[in-house]
Amino acid sequence: MGTRYFLVGFLILLVLGFEAQGAHVPQQDEASSPALLTQVQESLLGYWDTAKAAAQKLYKKTYLPTVDEKIRDIYSKSTAAVTTYAGIITDQVFSMLSGED
Repeated sequence: MGTRYFLVGFLILLVLGFEAQGAHVPQQDEASSPALLTQVQESLLGYWDTAKAAAQKLYKKTYLPTVDEKIRDIYSKSTAAVTTYAGIITDQVFSMLSGED
């Protein structure tokens, strides 16, 4: 019972601590805040679009159909193996939990 009260007290102090930290944040103008958020969002989207375009150019420049086919084959074989072993492990866990010998 003592640890339960300790945990509840700790959580209450933690919440109050975060509330106290939030109270010290200076108030910002409501008009400047959305403009700043919009600028940051536009900047991040611009960086994302630039990186995406560069990755697509690189992919198109280095695309080799034989390599793509090999990667697909390796992926299908590895997922089949993982599925098989996951099934075996699941069966073992179920048999251990059910207590069958």
